Amino acid sequence: MDIGDMRRDFESDGLDRDDLNPDPIQQFGHWFNDARTAGILEPNAMSLATSDRDGRPDIRTVLLKYFDDQGFVFYTNYGSRKAAELADNPNAALLFPWLGLNRQVIVQGSVEKVSKAESLRYFASRPRGSRIGAWVSEQSQVITSRGLLEQKVAEIKRKFGDGEVPLPSFWGGYRVTPRRIEFWQGRPSRLHDRFEYLKQDDGWIIQRLQP
Repeated sequence: MDIGDMRRDFESDGLDRDDLNPDPIQQFGHWFNDARTAGILEPNAMSLATSDRDGRPDIRTVLLKYFDDQGFVFYTNYGSRKAAELADNPNAALLFPWLGLNRQVIVQGSVEKVSKAESLRYFASRPRGSRIGAWVSEQSQVITSRGLLEQKVAEIKRKFGDGEVPLPSFWGGYRVTPRRIEFWQGRPSRLHDRFEYLKQDDGWIIQRLQP
């Protein structure tokens, strides 16, 4: 199927150096709030790219749950494929595709687990069904039928009854500590505006990239 004629021009006011906050986390916060205000579906959805010890890439969509000056936090099963890849190569890239605003943000950095206290605090805030689901799924492992998964759900519900669903030892968060963040604003004729922040010992440097 030839889809080469699928295209649209990106209309926007553009992005100038003077528009940018000197702190990329503050700049990200501004754009994130813009995405929420504009009604972008799941503005915290991000593509998470990892690779294994042989450099073979993998990618999937996860949800950002927290960000601050220390980095960007998401949660997952520590037995998942992504967790195994992060154990081999604790570096990752994130992509926020806010195409309804003709914007993208890319984050690259190192990855480490968050503290158990942080994981527990977030886990306790999840709906009960999601907490049960965390116990049920051996994420990324083969299963022969949906019925087996539903059977495990029933078993976990019986196990905990009406009581508290505790944090599993195999579930928790990761923090991506950024060393590079790029802000991309679509412009007509593919002459987009791109600015990258690069981490330096004493802060960040900002530079414009060609589209």
